[in-house]
Amino acid sequence: MQTLGAAVSQFANAEALIAVIIGCLWGTLAGALPGIGTVSALIVALPFAFGLSAETSMALFLAIYVTSVYGGSISAILINTPGTPQSAATVLDGYPMARAGRADLAIGWATLASFVGGVFSLIVLILAAPALARVSVAFGPAAIFAIIVFALTCIAWVSAGSTVKGFLGGSLGLWLTTVGPDDLTGYIRFDFGFPALMGGLTLIPVLIGLFALSEAFYRAGTYFSAKPPDVTNVGFRLPDLGEIRRRWKQFLQSSIIGTFIGILPGTGATAATFVSYSELKRTSPRRDRFGTGEPDGLIASEASNNAVTGGALIPTLALGIPGDGGTVVLLGVLTIQGIVPGFDLINNNPQILTGAFLIILVANVVMFGVGMAGSRVFARLLKAPEPILMGMILLFSLVGAFVVRGNPTDVVVAVVAGSFGLFLRLANYPIAPIVIGMALGSVFEGKLRQGLVAARGDIVEFLSDPIALGVLGVTAAVILVPTVRAIARSGSRESPPRGPS
Repeated sequence: MQTLGAAVSQFANAEALIAVIIGCLWGTLAGALPGIGTVSALIVALPFAFGLSAETSMALFLAIYVTSVYGGSISAILINTPGTPQSAATVLDGYPMARAGRADLAIGWATLASFVGGVFSLIVLILAAPALARVSVAFGPAAIFAIIVFALTCIAWVSAGSTVKGFLGGSLGLWLTTVGPDDLTGYIRFDFGFPALMGGLTLIPVLIGLFALSEAFYRAGTYFSAKPPDVTNVGFRLPDLGEIRRRWKQFLQSSIIGTFIGILPGTGATAATFVSYSELKRTSPRRDRFGTGEPDGLIASEASNNAVTGGALIPTLALGIPGDGGTVVLLGVLTIQGIVPGFDLINNNPQILTGAFLIILVANVVMFGVGMAGSRVFARLLKAPEPILMGMILLFSLVGAFVVRGNPTDVVVAVVAGSFGLFLRLANYPIAPIVIGMALGSVFEGKLRQGLVAARGDIVEFLSDPIALGVLGVTAAVILVPTVRAIARSGSRESPPRGPS
């Protein structure tokens, strides 16, 4: 209680509150605009960290970090383009709901799920922060590698219609992360003699091309032959209380998954999103409706990715280990303000950790209000004629692809990815697995190589980690059990009935 009082007295001031509001507005807008996303939103605000106090800086940047993840759901729902990689699973059910004329309800579900996930993770962390910090240390490279393997197997669950196509897409995404310099040796890989590829590929331009540009290309090709999708009913509408009560287990399950994965160093919200989505697609009583506009799909994605933001502060603040690009920037801001993350932070400055929790709680409340009030702005945006709207998407997408690194090559990459994405749409191949593979590929390769170096190349010693063995066992069960059941059902149908002896 004394720590809470110290945190309130340190962070409860007008400057910090204004910083939270500004951070929420900018974070939501940046998340909603394709190509900007969490990291770019934080980087744009980085110069302000030099002129603000430590408390105000934390308020501003934590608010941007939390709400930019939510903002990505808005563009995912309305224009079939996740504004951030963390919202890539939101398009699977959010956009079909918007096409069915329920965009306002989809935004309501996404906002509510984001709020619940964010607040849930804070409750857990406030009650168990020191213990969770100690637990997260036990997860070495082998354990995190096993978790990434499990997340990659979830591609089978999010690839509606064809598991094989899903694994092909995920494998392609993994391969794309190997283009360019090797992080360990600096050796250039798979540049195919093109100097433009020597710098490698980044996720945002590829994501923009596969989702935003391919959508614009597809609509341009079908503009005169097909009726534009009905996404005119844009606003904010909360679901009925009865519908929320029916799905309390899905809210809880997704929030637990997001919080747990957020605590693990080096994983991030993208893995949590697809693990949560695949798990709910397996266990939900409405799993047969996933991919057609089912609210459980929105809950799975948005509750988990917002729960990660709270959980990720444990390895970030207590261990100095960022879970994703956003927490890397947060670590930089803390360093600028003279706050050194590590084990001593909880023991010597517990009010800073508690203050961070309070800021995120306030940011989640403000985020909910921004979602409600901002729905009118979204409605006005989508009242524009479709050619104008698609032109705006093209403009923001190409600018977003360029500002990631300031490299014109990324614009070309986005256009090529958009053309390839159009081919995938026409061939009925899922796009999301490519994004999953590419989002997780760097962590996948990095943890594998770290573990093998520590084990001196002995794969048996590398996989002897008990946590890794447990996770890999669960992964094997997830793959084998449905396969065995399918074979058993096929065999029972093919075996002829026995006649009388």
